[in-house]
Amino acid sequence: MEKNDSPGSNVFKGGKESYYGVGSFILEIVKVFILAVIIITPIRVFLFQPFFVQGASMEPNFKEGEYLIINELGYKNTKVGVGEREFFSIESFKELNRGDVIVFRYPKDPKQYFIKRVIGLPGEKVKINNGKVYIFNEQNPAGFVVDENDYLEEKVKTPGDLTQELKEGDYFVMGDNRSYSHDSRSWGPLNKDFIIGRVLIRAWPFNKASFY
Repeated sequence: MEKNDSPGSNVFKGGKESYYGVGSFILEIVKVFILAVIIITPIRVFLFQPFFVQGASMEPNFKEGEYLIINELGYKNTKVGVGEREFFSIESFKELNRGDVIVFRYPKDPKQYFIKRVIGLPGEKVKINNGKVYIFNEQNPAGFVVDENDYLEEKVKTPGDLTQELKEGDYFVMGDNRSYSHDSRSWGPLNKDFIIGRVLIRAWPFNKASFY
């Protein structure tokens, strides 16, 4: 009887340990998942967001299919809550610089996302004439031609003939592919409330990966 009881007991005990081992493994996976959500979610909501480039309006600098990481910190108003209950909000805006590439909601249809380059800043006057872009502001009341050699070839001309004064909080944005870009020349200034963030990293393709 002792020989029969002992093997039976050992088998039962071994099965129980196996059960607890599997349970412990699953519990660890759940813990890792929860931890990842706790860490990644705030980063995803408040700091960075991925976007794929669509269309040719920013060629040759950004091409269709490229994967970008957008820095959202300081560029959008964020409210956190459940239902109608708001826990807290972040309402700050970091001023953009001329030449920054940004992602924003298209003012005429906020469901669409556009990527363009900042050309005119709040309070300035933008003038486009004879293929050139002029800026008038407090520092340069007589105006100056925007130097775009860092991202456009010298032969590139900007089509259009217009003058646009920018109010506080408004930006004038254009695509680098000036002849094939639907931008502020068509639909006017971009208010900061539509801005999602500034392009921080081109992550794909790997051979063109770069920081901005």
